[in-house]
Amino acid sequence: MSAALVAAALAAAGVAFGAWVDATQAVAWVIGVGFGLTLYHAAFGFAGGFRRLLAEGRGASLRAQMLLLAVLVLAFFPAIEAGQILGAPARGLVFPAGVATVVGALLFGIGMQIGGGCASGTLYTAGGGDARMVLTLLAFIGGATLAAWGGEWWMGWPAWPAMTLQDLLGVWPALALSLAVFAAVFLGSAAWERRRFGSVVPLPLAGGSVLRGPWPLLWGVAGLALLSVATLWALGRPWAITAPFPLWGSAAIGALGWDEPSFWPYWEDPTRVEALFRPILADRTTAMNLGLMGGAALAAVRAGRFAPRLRLRPGEAAGSLFGGVLLGVGAVMASGCNISAYVSGIASGSLHGWLWILPGLAGNWIGLRLRPFFGLDRAG
Repeated sequence: MSAALVAAALAAAGVAFGAWVDATQAVAWVIGVGFGLTLYHAAFGFAGGFRRLLAEGRGASLRAQMLLLAVLVLAFFPAIEAGQILGAPARGLVFPAGVATVVGALLFGIGMQIGGGCASGTLYTAGGGDARMVLTLLAFIGGATLAAWGGEWWMGWPAWPAMTLQDLLGVWPALALSLAVFAAVFLGSAAWERRRFGSVVPLPLAGGSVLRGPWPLLWGVAGLALLSVATLWALGRPWAITAPFPLWGSAAIGALGWDEPSFWPYWEDPTRVEALFRPILADRTTAMNLGLMGGAALAAVRAGRFAPRLRLRPGEAAGSLFGGVLLGVGAVMASGCNISAYVSGIASGSLHGWLWILPGLAGNWIGLRLRPFFGLDRAG
């Protein structure tokens, strides 16, 4: 496959989005392509990073995440407080934090390790030609739709109202506390790794090819930070991924005549109901997700690694299906995934983002121990 042909197709899709929807939709597509290129070339996957941390004790990926979060809170907190960034409206991703957040994050963490990826990881590896992750993505959408269908069961669970650290402490104390936590995790991870192995895996700034990869993790941090700020400016809110998954599945169920999702309590929520009645391709996050997959495909072709493997071992397929369903159910219940809850939630100061990470890590720990039941290596 020619990289020029893929690039031309991506450009044409961007023009089509702009003509059919509006210029902002085209910008969302372009930002999504940038995310796909960055995630693929930097191999910036949360599931693999958590696996190396929990199975091997290596925390380079975790330290890169702390740097990313530090940059984002420095950019986001003042912008969200001001209600604008570079003259454009800006708000955070802030959701209630409660029992559903904890249960959903736990399920999502288990699914990350069994299904083989997180939300961003599933999209960029599927776009890069990994057939197993395409199956995980389909199950992810199915699980998210299942959670939306069953919303009446879990949506009433106890929760605190949507709230931020800024609401509790003020902007600057909240920013200082967040940076202190990131620094403590960064330094603690390095100290633990040094004690265990006698050395610390570095985060080099140089290395790799800009066009072909692989990129150092710090390049990934810089790229994701810039694109996240661009998302806040262009769309008025931080980067999100999983919100369209129940939308895609619900639309399919409605189109097939299996049920009427507009009567599900999940879609009766006034913050969601409008999305169900708009064309799917008019959804901003849908455009970004499709662009992300396209950007990853371009990166894989450019790197000479786009070679889909269509045959899966039974255990791999079962893990993708089971893990993908857990990812979808968990993301919807927790009001977000590793991106919209953990990264963008914490970058917004949302308590639900801070509440997500510990059960999310616990779920990853459980998922690691379940991987052998699916014929998957704990460290692979």
